[in-house]
Amino acid sequence: MMEDLKSIIRDIPDFPKKGIVFKDITTLLQDAQSYQRMIDLIAHRYVGQRVDKVVGVEARGFIIGAALAYKLCAGVVLVRKPGKLPSETFSKTYSLEYGTDTLEIHRDAIKPGERVLIADDLLATGGTMAAVVDMVLSMRAEIVDCCFMTELNFLNGRSKLPAGKVYSLLNF
Repeated sequence: MMEDLKSIIRDIPDFPKKGIVFKDITTLLQDAQSYQRMIDLIAHRYVGQRVDKVVGVEARGFIIGAALAYKLCAGVVLVRKPGKLPSETFSKTYSLEYGTDTLEIHRDAIKPGERVLIADDLLATGGTMAAVVDMVLSMRAEIVDCCFMTELNFLNGRSKLPAGKVYSLLNF
C-alpha cells in the first residue's frame, strides 16, 4: 500500500536547483483516492488519542493539517511566514543552509496544556519543524507528534526533533 502511494509521487530532477531531485506531491494530492488514503493512514495513528489542535506549516502543511484536524475532531492552527497572520503573533527565526527564515503563529492559537499534532508534507533537514516545535513548546503545549507525509531519510531531519515524536508515512 505504501509503495502504491510512493509510486504516485513524481520526481523532478534539478529542481529547485541543479543536483536536487524534488519530490512533487501534487500528483498524489490531485488523485482523490490516494489523497484520502494518505490522510486516513496518518490519522489512524492518532485515533483514540487526545489531539486538541493540529498545526499546519506553510504552505503544504495546511493541506495535510486541515484534513487531519477534520478527521481527529481537532482545531487547526496555521504557522505562516511573517506578516500573513492578522492578530498578535509569536515569531521564531531559525537557520537555513544559507541564511535564516522566520515563522509566526498567533499568540492565542494554542493554550497551555493543549495536546498538539504538528503536520507538514515533508521532513528534510528538520530546521523548519524544529522552529515550529520550539514555538509550540514555548506556548506550554504538549506535542503529540510531528507527522509528515514524506521523509527524506538521508537528510536525517528527525535528529533535530523530539525523540519518539516523529512519524512519516512515506520514506525515501
